Amino acid sequence: MSAECTRVLEALGQPLSPELAAHADGCAGCRALLEGFDALESLPVPGAARPPPDLEPVRAVALEALAAQPKATPWTSEAWTLGGLYTGMMALVTLVFAAKGLLSNTAPLGVVVGLAVLLLLSMGGALWVALAPARRLGWLGVGTGAVGVALLVVLGGSGLANPNRGFVEGCVSCVRTGALFSLLPLVATLGMLRRMALHAVRAVAAGLAAGAVGLLLLHVHCSDGSPGHLAVSHVGPWLVLGALAPWVRARLRTTRHAP
Repeated sequence: MSAECTRVLEALGQPLSPELAAHADGCAGCRALLEGFDALESLPVPGAARPPPDLEPVRAVALEALAAQPKATPWTSEAWTLGGLYTGMMALVTLVFAAKGLLSNTAPLGVVVGLAVLLLLSMGGALWVALAPARRLGWLGVGTGAVGVALLVVLGGSGLANPNRGFVEGCVSCVRTGALFSLLPLVATLGMLRRMALHAVRAVAAGLAAGAVGLLLLHVHCSDGSPGHLAVSHVGPWLVLGALAPWVRARLRTTRHAP
């Protein structure tokens, strides 16, 4: 490297004197050095501030939503709506069962009524977890509650199998009946959950709350009180419904993003 090359290197980033500029024009090494330095200077500086994104479309959507509903709806109104739907459906189906002689649970009446009340309370608790603005319970709380309800249902039966039908036939019938009675509550509940940000614990609680409608109706209707039947065809589908609810909710469009 010549003395002129050294002077060009020291002058990087500064205007070159006519003498050094003439040298750089005729020196391949200096010319490559200057071109490389110019290329580096044109690169963006890491961490440099970028222009803010255009938030006007987002602001317009937010203002439109605010104009359409300037006052927030209390979450309790949604809970009461779903609770009314659940209660009305259970009352109507129970009356139909009673009229047709289909209240067939052979456990003692006190056990049947007591377990039905506990199922109603668990349904209300699950709705509270699903819809309350702040997360009240985590996975541990919801899981513990679900296991507790499952044990009560399995152990609260008469213990007697239905001698008039086989195990598989009875399970298929109850799974189909429970799914039928849980479908409308589940659709309505997931529709309510679209009004808030996706949260897996809320979705599981919502699925368990909706599935409890079918679980309670099966409880008063089914004549098979054996633990195996209750576990497979009553509790099992109820738990599966709760587990599937987050998967279904994740595929639904969120209309609001409240926590």
